Amino acid sequence: MANVNAPMAGKLLSIDVKAGDKVKKNDPVATLEAMKMQIKVFAPADGTVAEIKAEAGANIDPSVVIMTLE
Repeated sequence: MANVNAPMAGKLLSIDVKAGDKVKKNDPVATLEAMKMQIKVFAPADGTVAEIKAEAGANIDPSVVIMTLE
């Protein structure tokens, strides 16, 4: 199981996958806005999206788990 975390603090603009989707390492899975830039969040490993733990629009930091992969 792998956790997907934000690379930096910011606002979570979108979650680009849903539970059950298969992803490959380095696939974009979410978009974050930080310092007026849009930053893609990438899957850290191959897997299936098990659970989405954050909502679009939320302010998050790197300690927040956005989603888990199995």
